[in-house]
Amino acid sequence: MNVDLRWLYLVTSAAPPVLRLEEFIPALYADGWAVCVIATPTAATWIDLDALAATTGCLTRVHPRPPRQQEESLPRAEAVLAAPATFNSINKWASGTSDTLALGVLNEMLGAGVPIIAAPCVKPVLRQHPAYADSIARLASAGVVLLDPDAITRRAEDGLATFDWSQIVAALRDATKSVADR
Repeated sequence: MNVDLRWLYLVTSAAPPVLRLEEFIPALYADGWAVCVIATPTAATWIDLDALAATTGCLTRVHPRPPRQQEESLPRAEAVLAAPATFNSINKWASGTSDTLALGVLNEMLGAGVPIIAAPCVKPVLRQHPAYADSIARLASAGVVLLDPDAITRRAEDGLATFDWSQIVAALRDATKSVADR
């Protein structure tokens, strides 16, 4: 593994773009990122955790490790990407709920001083819910860079939502460049 790589926590929720993470991870590596995937429990049922771990070289996490368990710790992240971020995950994250490892990591990282980018995958009708607007505003005020779901979401040949991953890589590059320039 290239020692010049920076570590990225890819926190992922159960929305259709999660099914195409294998397409996205090589683009992150090409941009200088080593990736640790942290999935919500529901997302974990949608993806092949072992295949992702083999692709990333980092154990894919779903649950916190119990005390005294001799499992390798996560490397220190230089950035966090929540992609896809669902309606449920965004609202729970904004409220400070940490009932999963994924949400716990997102909540902890808000105070860690690392760039955080969120790529929502939320239906337009759910974006009209008042809790969503409040949650987006709260996360934005905490420094989270929230991408426009309409700008990054496409329909794949199978009809499922997918992301324009190149836009997400560019947003990650922009968010981390501004930190490096300080």
